[in-house]
Amino acid sequence: MFKDTLSRLFRKREEHIIPGKKSTAGMSASDFKRLPKHVAIIMDGNGRWAKRHRLAVSKGHRQGTENLREIIRHTDDLGIHSLSLYAFSTENWSRPKEEVDALMQLILDFFASEIDELDAKNVHILILGDKSRLPEKQRLTLVEAEERTSGNTGLHLNIAINYGGRDEIARAARILASEAANGRLDPSTITEKTIAEHLYTHGQPDVDLLIRTSGEMRLSNFLLFQCAYAEFIFPKVLWPDFSVKAYDEALSDFGGRQRRFGARI
Repeated sequence: MFKDTLSRLFRKREEHIIPGKKSTAGMSASDFKRLPKHVAIIMDGNGRWAKRHRLAVSKGHRQGTENLREIIRHTDDLGIHSLSLYAFSTENWSRPKEEVDALMQLILDFFASEIDELDAKNVHILILGDKSRLPEKQRLTLVEAEERTSGNTGLHLNIAINYGGRDEIARAARILASEAANGRLDPSTITEKTIAEHLYTHGQPDVDLLIRTSGEMRLSNFLLFQCAYAEFIFPKVLWPDFSVKAYDEALSDFGGRQRRFGARI
């Protein structure tokens, strides 16, 4: 009976995975010339992947989530400090209701299947964005994940849900304006560091490497402040097909770049 239960759970987890798509162990940290401290990924191309395979868009998002597990594990294995993932933007509410509902369900499914492993691996989960607009069940799931892993000291896993970069900066401005109005802050002392301390990612390093899959070359309102000096890589592969090997290639590309931060070397 126990074996039957395990078998059913395994089938449920794998039922949306395309046959032949296998996990790859990937390279080790010592194989890279230099690794970024903070990687941000815009996981683009789920819809086009689904269309290519003649599937519903929701199936593309689900396949993308299956792929995400391997990327998170590999990032953790490499010892990278922060991984920021663009899961759902403030603009995504305008998508068809069926697609939005599927994405909301994926939030529940992902944390139900992954929270135990993430917590056991000392991953610290942080949700970037305004959780108040989310359905109650999803909001509580995210709050619980944050609270459960708040004391963890490993990989900082930032998941952007109902997030917009301009909205984040406006939020920081409102907080600073309120502090100034109440006499707790001298506006003349506000610096870039002050603003950074009031962003969702406060205390984390700025983004070193931003990856956007599917070949699209734009930020789409993602981590605008944090990406000021990020290196950008735009692989043409659609997100559900973005393998650990492709990820390693992007990391290797980053390691070979000379970063000047505005200076002349």
